[in-house]
Amino acid sequence: MSFGRRGKFFEEFLNPRTANGIGDFLTMGLIPDIPGVYRDDLLEHFGRKPQNPDVQAVILSHAHADHANYISFLHKDIPIYCGQTCKYILDAVDEESQRTIENEVLKYKKRPAFKKNYKDPPIQRTFNTFRTGDKIKIDTIEIEPIHVDHSVPGAYGFIIHTSNGAIIYTGDLRSHGTHSEMTKDFIKKATQEKPVAMITEGTRINTGQTGESEKKVYEKSKGYLQDNKYLSIVDFNFKDVDRFTTFYNISKILGKKLVISFKHACFLEHYHKDPKIKSPDSRDENILILKPKRLTGTYCNEDYTDEYIKSRLNYTNIITPEELGKKPKNYMIVLNFWYFNQLIDLKPKGGVYIHSLSEPFNEEMEISYERMVNWIQFFNIDFVQSHCSGHINGADLKNLLETVKPKKLFPIHTEKPKLFSKLNLKTHIVKEGKSYKI
Repeated sequence: MSFGRRGKFFEEFLNPRTANGIGDFLTMGLIPDIPGVYRDDLLEHFGRKPQNPDVQAVILSHAHADHANYISFLHKDIPIYCGQTCKYILDAVDEESQRTIENEVLKYKKRPAFKKNYKDPPIQRTFNTFRTGDKIKIDTIEIEPIHVDHSVPGAYGFIIHTSNGAIIYTGDLRSHGTHSEMTKDFIKKATQEKPVAMITEGTRINTGQTGESEKKVYEKSKGYLQDNKYLSIVDFNFKDVDRFTTFYNISKILGKKLVISFKHACFLEHYHKDPKIKSPDSRDENILILKPKRLTGTYCNEDYTDEYIKSRLNYTNIITPEELGKKPKNYMIVLNFWYFNQLIDLKPKGGVYIHSLSEPFNEEMEISYERMVNWIQFFNIDFVQSHCSGHINGADLKNLLETVKPKKLFPIHTEKPKLFSKLNLKTHIVKEGKSYKI
């Protein structure tokens, strides 16, 4: 899924039409028109004949939406391979999200969706999971997943063993994160393979050394929050377990309860199933769950119709905004911008807001950012930017590529592919729709 391409034509209130099935996505170039890939029901809805799948498998590097969401369109007989932790995250997303045509990753319902078919069970996809050390055999090709550090757990790069030699795919990765040793493992293994080709991400190829780290996020955030006598608000992507751990640890050290949403609780409970993550459960003694106003605004249980909330209403660690507002200094609340209307119920009289996300990098984000600042200023809250990227910086990436020394280099996931041509490597600028022979 390309957010950039989607953003050229669509925005919050102008979306691809579900009523046209896969049609809007193909017509506007949001997905490539590849035969033998897409769901029968979507092709037929668009006036095409169904096709037998020509693809034997899809390998998913990690659970971020730009990599995972458009699995929604794939033929049901194409199996998906992903890391075990990645699957836990996809389970959490599936539990807390409303079904749309763009997020039917684990299962889907046939289109068009007639009322008479509403109660039909969804069609389940086949998912196969792996860990580092496993080998995936698909026909004559063997694929070896190697863990990498990224801003979501369960991220992998891959060594694809072919008869002509190894092909390396980096996935999304970084060298400055909490688990940089994972990326080092990947680099070491990739170098040993003497690859004939390498497919690399290049999100930040245009940057040098930044000095950023999760430790600096911790130290800066803690410095601002420890002297705060009013409400503490933090905002970060909840798929980022390292960032959650940062603020969870800060909250414990400062003696504040960490307040999360019911959606966040879904993620924590699925993370908690994975012994490698070592994440607390949503009912941890240092965690509270914020009960939002719905329907009548009285917090009665019948106000909540979403199953991910209904199934947790019996938890004993639920708190309302009014209860939290009585002693705001005792809490640190995780509050995303899209839920800032809850500030009206929280009634903060000053405080600190830690924005632990990327700064805006396009016009649409700048508009939302400006609105966010308006809310913060209205409630007289101090704004603090404290973040480190999930993507490798340009200097570290160049070092990685020069260490691995692939015979051919194919940069993707980048807006500046031509910068790779400056490296002392045989670089191919990837053109959409073109096939490349190794």
